[in-house]
Amino acid sequence: VQLQASGGGLVPAGGSLRLSCAASGSIVSINDMGWYRRAPGKQREVVASVSRVGDTTYIDSVKGRFTISRDNAKKTMYLQMNSPEPEDAAVYYCNAEVMTVGPFGSHTGRYWGPGTQVTVSS
Repeated sequence: VQLQASGGGLVPAGGSLRLSCAASGSIVSINDMGWYRRAPGKQREVVASVSRVGDTTYIDSVKGRFTISRDNAKKTMYLQMNSPEPEDAAVYYCNAEVMTVGPFGSHTGRYWGPGTQVTVSS
């Protein structure tokens, strides 16, 4: 299973940016998915998560500004970042719990994608 995040870059404060995370591999199903971030000198934190049926959670600091969504048919998750603030600058990582199938049957595991840098200019 591979998770590939994209869409990071430089965005002005108050602008908008959309991150994508596409999953590939011998995937049977994807359960919950989430976006995490790590800013310099800080611990990694979960930003938002979305269940298979679309239930979402957010950390307080991004509520009302960020929107997480997913397209199960495309095995892709998104994070729409509106009105980002300098404090949102970080490396963003996607994470997913994925059920795969192999020669020994099915397996459920949690996978990480490589990070994508988000820089917010003030």
